[in-house]
Amino acid sequence: MAAVDAVETYLDGLPALRARRLAHGEWGITIPGDELGGEPLDVGLRIADGLLRVQAVPLDAADALDPWMLLWWNRQTRMVRFGCSRARDIWIHADVPAPSVDERALDRLLGLVAEAAVAVRSHAAAQATATPPADAP
Repeated sequence: MAAVDAVETYLDGLPALRARRLAHGEWGITIPGDELGGEPLDVGLRIADGLLRVQAVPLDAADALDPWMLLWWNRQTRMVRFGCSRARDIWIHADVPAPSVDERALDRLLGLVAEAAVAVRSHAAAQATATPPADAP
């Protein structure tokens, strides 16, 4: 089965996700916030250049999150990685070879993206509510 067909079949089987076909080989989905412990997550999927690429922004202007922490996290993740824009938006990126995409692989990949979103949001929330040490300036 072609990767485009595998993605279409997978998304058709998940009515809880708001899926939108943007163009041939491109989709946008929204994972409900109650699945992620917070705000909904908009995820983009695109098949191009032999890869299925997935990306999402779990946090906008994450002032409470140290972007250098993302470098440490990137050494521990599987198939996903974090990035930070100049505006301090936190991005999640993931890609896999398009020929290996089937429903199981796509489910795993989107699960890892959702897991990464929960992790970064939880960490940012903990940082925002943490009290500074007594000797902090």
